[in-house]
Amino acid sequence: MNDEPLDMPRMSAVGPRHATRLLSGVRAAALDGRTPRFTHRKVIDESWHRVLRHGVDPDRGTHSGLLGLDEVEHRRRSTPLATVLPTLREGLMAAADEAWHIMVITDAEGRLLWRDGNMTVQKKADQLGFSVGASWAEEVAGTNAIGTSLVSRGPLQVHSAEHFVRAFHALSCAAAPVRDPRDGRLLGVANVTGPAAAIHPATLALVSAVARVAEGEIRERHREAVDRLRSVAAPVLARVGGRALAVDRNGWTAGVTGMLPPDRVSLPKSLRAGQVWIPSLGMCSAEPLPDGWLLRVDGEGPGGEGRGAPPGRVVLDLRRAGQPSLSVTGAAGSWSQELTPRHAELLYVLARHRKGRTASQLAADLFGDPARTVTVRAELSRVRRTLGGLLDHRPYRFADGMRVELLTPADASDLLPHSTAPALLAARSAPG
Repeated sequence: MNDEPLDMPRMSAVGPRHATRLLSGVRAAALDGRTPRFTHRKVIDESWHRVLRHGVDPDRGTHSGLLGLDEVEHRRRSTPLATVLPTLREGLMAAADEAWHIMVITDAEGRLLWRDGNMTVQKKADQLGFSVGASWAEEVAGTNAIGTSLVSRGPLQVHSAEHFVRAFHALSCAAAPVRDPRDGRLLGVANVTGPAAAIHPATLALVSAVARVAEGEIRERHREAVDRLRSVAAPVLARVGGRALAVDRNGWTAGVTGMLPPDRVSLPKSLRAGQVWIPSLGMCSAEPLPDGWLLRVDGEGPGGEGRGAPPGRVVLDLRRAGQPSLSVTGAAGSWSQELTPRHAELLYVLARHRKGRTASQLAADLFGDPARTVTVRAELSRVRRTLGGLLDHRPYRFADGMRVELLTPADASDLLPHSTAPALLAARSAPG
């Protein structure tokens, strides 16, 4: 018996048609509960297990419906991917047109926002539900390059019967996540899809390279925008007494006076002029600037440790494997942000231990090594620069008075599935 995984080089060596037959055999055995002659790659195997738990139809998938045109346009306008769409399209279309492929750009939920390429392939894609506004998240479309790369947060090529849903076996897809280079937030996925017979291992390298170029362009555009805001804010800050800072509409700092400059502050979802509570600063007075805000810090004390922060409700949402997030609602507004995998792990442990954890305990929770306190303190320092008044220390914990709600997947095995932290491994294997 050969239990070697059918990876991309191996499939290329045996040819696409033979590879498809081998993969179909693996799929049939997996669905029947038999031990296959070959095995999927680890990333595909893990995805299949998740998809089976979601109860996705192995023949047709689970359709969630298309987004309306107004919602698609709203999402297009709201994502930084719109600013680099020409770069993404130019980089991906060169291969798409020549190889009878199409290019697709999705948001962080796996919703298709843009699609272009060979018209014949686009018509066939429509028949498969691969249309603008459709969801290709794993729990809807099963194992596929878009949905699975959103969970694994890495580039991925999925060929033929590696797709869980039989209807997609005629496809070969390569996808790479596009992240916001400023904070690592997942923005969406760049994808090239075409006939399985036209599989080429180099496609994944191309898609990954284009995604990295787009990230570099986002970084450069951000730098230019902050520079413009800084020039506008400088004379305003020069006249301000006390502590104040100028930030862009996403909270990135362009200028500061009377305090150490934070890289970024978390702003409420709908910020208006007037009094506002900022987790890392406390109560502030917000005044509009061109493409940004002037924040005058009202709280006392060095560093603005969130004094006078109103009691609030904190929701740590870990239900979607690739999109852990934290949201806060209080009397002075609400805000939310996506979390990095490491920060999601940290906050999960603190949400489970409301009385707090020492640095040594957190090191054991996250790394299985209580001696790694330096790493833990460095990560918590980054978290507290953003969350400020939400977290206390000695021991590390959510602040008293905060109502913390932890939202986890219905199936514990879907809880941050790619985390290897001992605390998460224990939670995923716990009975019931």
